Amino acid sequence: MPYTYDYPRPAVTVDVAVFAKMDNETYILLINRKREPFSGYWALPGGFLNMNETLLQSARRELHEETGLQVESLQQFRTYDAVDRDPRHRTLTTVFVGFVENSLPKVAANDDAREAHWFNLKKLPPLAFDHDQIIEDICNYFNLQ
Repeated sequence: MPYTYDYPRPAVTVDVAVFAKMDNETYILLINRKREPFSGYWALPGGFLNMNETLLQSARRELHEETGLQVESLQQFRTYDAVDRDPRHRTLTTVFVGFVENSLPKVAANDDAREAHWFNLKKLPPLAFDHDQIIEDICNYFNLQ
């Protein structure tokens, strides 16, 4: 039987930041959003948690659905909960971080992504939601440049 409540509940999402090192440069995997909000903007791969999965399972699923990439070792980083971070409704996101070494694995956009692409950290496009802050926090924490 589904739960029903007399008061609103926040939506729960995951976002995944995958970094790659290549030729002494650091890259991050981003997707170009196919749907509103922020259609046409670049974002971390991610999406809504399904009722039958853990946060980690959701992160792996969303990453694979949107980019075709599978990264076995994802580390839970931080939860972002700013009240206005998503214009649709109250949304909490838990961010996962993964690393690949010495290559930029081939990626292919699918699902909610129009395009998937590796970007040099020094040349990021305009980002959706609060993903610029998330990436900055991760870079500071892991001392990425």
